Amino acid sequence: MIHVCSLSKVEETVAKTGAERLLSLLAAGTEVTRPASIARENHLHLVMHDIAVAQEGMTMPGEEHVRNLLDFARRWDRARPLVVHCYAGISRSTASAYIIAAALAPQRCEVELAETLRALSPTATPNPRLIAVADALLDRNGRMTRAIQVIGRGAEAFEGTPFELKIDG
Repeated sequence: MIHVCSLSKVEETVAKTGAERLLSLLAAGTEVTRPASIARENHLHLVMHDIAVAQEGMTMPGEEHVRNLLDFARRWDRARPLVVHCYAGISRSTASAYIIAAALAPQRCEVELAETLRALSPTATPNPRLIAVADALLDRNGRMTRAIQVIGRGAEAFEGTPFELKIDG
């Protein structure tokens, strides 16, 4: 099970779910405190901004970020939950949850997965750059990108409501 939340809900979500792994996707300078129940080796902190096109002074999500995310996900034994978060729990984290589910359940339809994401999180607006890079790395031939484009931008919100995404549907 993948649990998605905002930075402000990390401690609470980890405690409530009994998660043993944590994926943080934050801009440089945004601090995250790893909950004591998460071992250092079970926490991946990727530094990037929530942008889809290059902007001066900002770190655009790239292939190295997605490769690290995929390697981290593939090392997860799934015995206990994984918490994925970004600052607001809306864009980088929802993209990453979608990517992880697609990678770990390669038979799962990209459209069904995107529709499930939308149903679970009306505010989800997966970062299109993360999705496009993963689409290429996972050889999905544009299907992930198109599926996320179809669900469109989520409802406006300062912070997403935490939700859980099952990997196998």
